[in-house]
Amino acid sequence: MKKDISFLYSLSSDLNDRLRVTATKKKGEISSFVVQYEAMIKDEWYGIVRYDTRHGFAHKDIIHANGRKDKQPLYFPNYSLAFTFAINDIKTLWRWYRYGYEKEMGVHE
Repeated sequence: MKKDISFLYSLSSDLNDRLRVTATKKKGEISSFVVQYEAMIKDEWYGIVRYDTRHGFAHKDIIHANGRKDKQPLYFPNYSLAFTFAINDIKTLWRWYRYGYEKEMGVHE
């Protein structure tokens, strides 16, 4: 049996930072997912860090202000562990990710 999961989770009290999660669960295990940190900067939403299973493997995309993406493979034995790691990483480090992105945009000059 397949179950689709989809939700937004606010990371900041001003609602300018959010975690976007979509996943598919089959037989109790995650079979695909997207976990993305999005930030409202200068009145526009930007995807800054994305974990997903596209291209047939779990990986992290660090999205730069100029549009370039750095892809980093995740080495977990299954997608369920990678999914949990992705959510925890963004919940823990979103401020750092935001600062780096804003710095690339020239916000912190």
